Amino acid sequence: MKNIIIITPVYNDWESFTKLINEINKVVINFKDISFKLIAVNDGSQEKISSISVPICFEIIEILNMRINQGHAICLANGIKYALKNFQFDNLILMDADGEDRPEEIFDLINKARKLKDISVVAKRVKRSEGPIFTIFYSIHKILTFLFTGKLMNFGNYSIITKKDAEIIIKDPTIVYNFSGTVKNNITKLGNINCIRGKRYYGPSKMPLFKLIVHSFSIIAVFKMNVFIRSALFLVLLSYLYPYIGIISPIIQFTIVIFNILIFIISTKSNQKKLENLDTNLEDTQKFTH
Repeated sequence: MKNIIIITPVYNDWESFTKLINEINKVVINFKDISFKLIAVNDGSQEKISSISVPICFEIIEILNMRINQGHAICLANGIKYALKNFQFDNLILMDADGEDRPEEIFDLINKARKLKDISVVAKRVKRSEGPIFTIFYSIHKILTFLFTGKLMNFGNYSIITKKDAEIIIKDPTIVYNFSGTVKNNITKLGNINCIRGKRYYGPSKMPLFKLIVHSFSIIAVFKMNVFIRSALFLVLLSYLYPYIGIISPIIQFTIVIFNILIFIISTKSNQKKLENLDTNLEDTQKFTH
């Protein structure tokens, strides 16, 4: 029997988490030959969940309670590290707990992974549910990422990764600030499915524009050497263009320099020691079974 572990971060939203596990159950209950476990990483919520009615599809639900809030990337890294240390599994499914990663697309992820065999599969976003302003900024983020890294980033955390790939990415310190960038930078062969970004189960989106900007910079920082090399080329090109575009040239050059400084600052968040000490922020675990 195949073993799959679903990992999801949760922060002060146990209502969504409870709905999520029931929605997942409706989908995966049809996979009779797969054993499912779920690891929820509680990202320093003010309250812990006291009890869970475990749906029939899950062998066990385990909650890792973090002492302080540190963000999605570190939560996912903690979940991956914990799964590798404590369970035997074939694949991990990484997803958000608020409904924006639609549980019904787990069906497509698993079937595509079965078809490709031993290849991780990401959920490529072809449609989003946010408003026009957010969509415009998200498009700018994708363009900037491509210009400065040469990588087309059209997926987020939602994915099904093999154990082999999990063992690879958990060794890269950049995983502590961005999961999808680390996957793109380390795994050369990836399958994909088309997905639609869902609407939150409860309340408005928790990704304001400022967080989107920080998230964008975090992805780009994974490829910092590409950024520095391409930026140097852009600076030289702009110097040659000065006679034609005038003052615009030094303004763009100054912006690129500031951009690189910010990328460098973000990249300092990752180091081998921080990666090795990921689980020191783990306060305790809660296990729920039938």
